[in-house]
Amino acid sequence: MWDPATVASPVPDPVPESHRPEPPPAGAPRVEITLRQRMAELTADRVLTLPNVISIVRLAGVPLFLWFALVTHQDGNAVWVLIVAGISDWLDGKAARWLDQYSRLGEILDPVADRLYIVVTLAVFLIRGIVPWWLVALLVGRDVLLAVFVPILRRRGYGPFTVLYVGKAATFNLLYAFPLLLCARGETTIWAGWERLVPALAYAFTTWGVALYLWSGVVYVVQFVMAMRRPGPALSADAARLSG
Repeated sequence: MWDPATVASPVPDPVPESHRPEPPPAGAPRVEITLRQRMAELTADRVLTLPNVISIVRLAGVPLFLWFALVTHQDGNAVWVLIVAGISDWLDGKAARWLDQYSRLGEILDPVADRLYIVVTLAVFLIRGIVPWWLVALLVGRDVLLAVFVPILRRRGYGPFTVLYVGKAATFNLLYAFPLLLCARGETTIWAGWERLVPALAYAFTTWGVALYLWSGVVYVVQFVMAMRRPGPALSADAARLSG
């Protein structure tokens, strides 16, 4: 029987998609990835944004903290640097969401600042005898192990690890534990009269922070092992990250 759908016509024919000879069921996912990639390209070049400025200021506080904590031994000023760093860690993420100012640079600056503050503060605390060496080894070893996994995943076609809420909670607890630990074990009286409360808060935040930090590391190791046991994704690393 004659089928009008088979007649070529220069004018677009509003034929239902179910009647077309070659329906493209796999086209929708590719279009979605393309749109997401396009959105990423439009925002990738953002540099001068409020969240990025906050992250850069937070990074500038690292040498300032080292100066106060190791050179001049002004523990009160060192504590305030850590407090501002902890608040800014929350503020830059909120600013990015409120102002819709996401950027590829911001995705790099924020975790770099977090890891740098954690490693530098732990090194200072180890030098001054505020925390034991085995605690520093556990936390730093976790980060070193995950850093080794990332290039291996990239070679298999996977993107970087997805940020976990448990990891965010761990970073939150540690960044709030550090100034409290310096108050509790350092030589500062910034919170005079709180001699009993500050140590309790410091050890509580430290315990939860270390436990969650190591737990998130275990989850990442499990994800890595599962990824190594199955074939790599068909998408590129950037596409896999965007679609995840």
